[in-house]
Amino acid sequence: MQKTYMAKKGDAGVTFRRDWLVVDATDQPLGRLASKVATILQGKHKPTYTPFFDVGDYVIVINADKVRLTGKKWDQKMYYRHSGYIGHLTATPYRELQRQHPEIPIRVAVRRMLPKNELGRRMLRKLKIYPGPDHPHAAQTPSAFSL
Repeated sequence: MQKTYMAKKGDAGVTFRRDWLVVDATDQPLGRLASKVATILQGKHKPTYTPFFDVGDYVIVINADKVRLTGKKWDQKMYYRHSGYIGHLTATPYRELQRQHPEIPIRVAVRRMLPKNELGRRMLRKLKIYPGPDHPHAAQTPSAFSL
């Protein structure tokens, strides 16, 4: 009988490798881009996927300022943050956030699709987002990944 493979801590680098993938966000819908990136970060695209162990790849997202939304979300979608003080809830529309920090909407969307624990926070560290087409990770020889 064939047993299901489960990765162990000592298997990193031996049984599975962490690849570097470049994803171009130009004209990609935000939610679909985030779900694909979250799947890669978790390692669900590999046969060595283990739910309680981080076997995913590194992901470099370029052209984050060219991601698109459908409908009226450019003006209606809001991002909220709270300072911890009473009445200090700040709402920022997507259009303004995209103009000032184009990497934040992608990071927030991916973070919400990952596990809500230490494992998810560790997976999120493997996500690198850049607003333009240039990135400083050429030494890792990343391969292009099409969505």
